[in-house]
Amino acid sequence: RNKKCFRLSFLSVSFPHVSLFSQMFLVALSFAYFAKALSGSYMKSTITQLERRFDIPSYLIGVIDGSFEIGNLLVIAFVSYFGAKLHRPKIIAVGCVLMSIGCEGDSNLSMWIYVLLGNILRGIGETPVQPLGISYIDDFATEENAALYVGCVQTISVVGPVFGYLLGSLCAKIYVDIGFVKMETITITPADARWVGAWWLGYLIAGVITLLSAIPFWFLPRSLPVSGPQSPEKCTAEQKSFIKDSPLLKHKYPADEHTSFIEMAKDFIPTLRTLLGHPVYLIYLCVTIIQLNSLIGMVTYKPKYIEQHFRQSASKANFLMGVINIPAVALGMFSGGLLMKRLKLNIMGAAKFAFGTSLIGYILSLFFFAMSCENAKIAGVTLSYNSTDTVSYDKHLLSTTCNSNCMCSVSDWDPVCGANGITYVSPCFAGCTSSAGSGKNTVFSNCSCVGVAGNLTATTGQCPHKDDCDRMFPYFLALSVITSFIISLGGTPGYMFLIRCIKPQLKSLALGFHALATRTLAGIPAPIYFGAIIDTTCLKWGQKRCGGIGACRIYNTTAYRIAYLGLTLSLRTLSFIMCIPGFVLLSRQLKEEERNAIHEALTNGGTELEALRKEEFAISNSTDSNTDRETRL
Repeated sequence: RNKKCFRLSFLSVSFPHVSLFSQMFLVALSFAYFAKALSGSYMKSTITQLERRFDIPSYLIGVIDGSFEIGNLLVIAFVSYFGAKLHRPKIIAVGCVLMSIGCEGDSNLSMWIYVLLGNILRGIGETPVQPLGISYIDDFATEENAALYVGCVQTISVVGPVFGYLLGSLCAKIYVDIGFVKMETITITPADARWVGAWWLGYLIAGVITLLSAIPFWFLPRSLPVSGPQSPEKCTAEQKSFIKDSPLLKHKYPADEHTSFIEMAKDFIPTLRTLLGHPVYLIYLCVTIIQLNSLIGMVTYKPKYIEQHFRQSASKANFLMGVINIPAVALGMFSGGLLMKRLKLNIMGAAKFAFGTSLIGYILSLFFFAMSCENAKIAGVTLSYNSTDTVSYDKHLLSTTCNSNCMCSVSDWDPVCGANGITYVSPCFAGCTSSAGSGKNTVFSNCSCVGVAGNLTATTGQCPHKDDCDRMFPYFLALSVITSFIISLGGTPGYMFLIRCIKPQLKSLALGFHALATRTLAGIPAPIYFGAIIDTTCLKWGQKRCGGIGACRIYNTTAYRIAYLGLTLSLRTLSFIMCIPGFVLLSRQLKEEERNAIHEALTNGGTELEALRKEEFAISNSTDSNTDRETRL
């Protein structure tokens, strides 16, 4: 017996590559999460650039953004189910390669439909990373370390958007046609509603990074042994049988090495039926779908909200998202995983923790309604030419006695700032008859609508009018950071609840179907209907060269705030109501599992006691036989 224990101890030090592969997979998966998060966040940072570049409304940008989820939808159920039975690291590697092709495919094409197709391909490639990667970690990690590992990976995935938004900020400062036009001739600045940054450059960079993330997965094994300390001083019942089945080489849920594709396909529908028959899983699925509708819609249009409501440039909005908001989320995700490990939260504890943090964040988010800015003063749009507030737009209101003889085009949007501090839709509508200078330094004169005694001039661009917003903006950022941190604290416990509330054999399918459902019912529709509702607050639409409505030039600030925040918080209110039956069902499930565990322990205890008695009886007979033999000798 001691020899076997010694051999087991010797075996444990003869396979140092086990720990190396575990660490290698954690690093590789973290980098893959970083790459996919970077490309995804960069896509969201370019929505206003794409709107202006292709002259399309917000709801159509929502279709482009949701096309990523369409790519996921096409393959995720099959990848999650069949991938769990095949070589998971190599499947993840193939997915990373496809993601890189999708990113780079966006760069060389000019029509928005090709941007959509590239985003679909990126979604297909991202599919195996999450369900197969997380299930692979949970297979080789001990239960107490699994939450920490998942928290680390998700933290890295939240760091990705930091660089994604910073990349978006950098590219937004660079003019879209850099190298093809003389910058001295450009009359607009990055703060102008017509400015289009070099959106295509970031997709090239993201594609290269994603391609590099695929390399390590080609060198990883199909599965790994369970990690954890093994004591050589005691031989357990499992260690006694190590010759035929060493516990150091035993996996939690080993992949089916010789299962045929047809056998796996036959088992798919019954397995899916079993999963969907789990009431707690279904409630959790409904809650997360509603929560993600709120989250995805809010995150997709948050940079646009900062631009339009607080009158910041796209570059600054992306920079603030990357430097201030996203790090708070990363810290919250990591802290949540660490707290779950320190507090040793069970399933019910994890559910209560996630619910509590989400509720606190919801209450704090209500204060965003009080952080408002006044509408920009634009003659004929937000106020009449006699400075009376109207907050409405009618193309007939743009023409008045001071510009009636100018024959101005109502489809133009070339704003100028009058000396009276009011913005006019174009120099023509300001009544200007002459100009001097060039580019950004152009000054218009003899502007009959400006109406300032002795000074009838106007300059290019909108008037700043940011005094009230400048005072309110720091409070908005501070509250945004606090709420993001608190809500993200429940991210890791909530995710671990998903893994632990179902049977281990259903883990990969549960993660995959969860991703499928959230992408189908949240990732695809949320950007579209959020964008459509935001479009209803537009006051002045641009016009395409060939006719038709283009991108929105100016929004009703108050209506935008109420629509954007109201929709976000209404969805979260609905999700809290759904949690009530969820807690009731979870409590019943845990009580039933506890009763079953006690019954099984009593049954197994009786069986083991009977086996022990038989073994003692056999040893006793063997001893008596040996004594008789010695007597005869």
